[in-house]
Amino acid sequence: MILILLGAPGTGKGTQGNLLATHYNIPKISTGEILREAIEKKTELGNKAKKYMDLGNLVPDDVIIGIVKERVKEKDCLNGCIFDGFPRTVKQAEALDEYFEIVGLKLDYVLEFKLSRNKIIERLTGRLVCRNCGKDYNIISKAPATDKKCDDCGGEVVQRSDDTEATVKNRLLVYEEKTKPLEKYYRSKGKLATFDAEGTIQEIQDKIIQFLS
Repeated sequence: MILILLGAPGTGKGTQGNLLATHYNIPKISTGEILREAIEKKTELGNKAKKYMDLGNLVPDDVIIGIVKERVKEKDCLNGCIFDGFPRTVKQAEALDEYFEIVGLKLDYVLEFKLSRNKIIERLTGRLVCRNCGKDYNIISKAPATDKKCDDCGGEVVQRSDDTEATVKNRLLVYEEKTKPLEKYYRSKGKLATFDAEGTIQEIQDKIIQFLS
């Protein structure tokens, strides 16, 4: 089974992807992780990506796509995989389709997670982290027992630096411009399945597994 997870930041697609990967015993492939792996292994494409990242520039599509192709060839992808954070643009989606056609792979579904803009902002700006041990919290769903103190180590609990309201709104704007067109692209191919991301983690997981079954 090959799946793509699609949705704005804060819709919970990463959490659902981890659960699906465990349930179906297939790897979840995220762009960030495979970039780091390629750089650590010092592959040719990894070295190219590092040059761009060291300069603070975006890694070009052809390098990202090349690294994805390398990752899909690994043994743990023999029974499929789940893409999280890739493709990000229609150009990347077209390149992935072309590659799948060449090697005889088939994309099963694109699972899209929908949540209102206000709810996304509420979720993301509510995320907290312990400065000392890195434990995650959330003002709404998982607040520390003592205000601003970590339950585990007593360290200071603060808002994540990339989760201020201004930063979150900018991330959503980038998603709308660059990634949302994928919705139309995959719907036209009959691959898109949309899920309401408002429920509990378990409720959403159950709906996805029921659909895939």
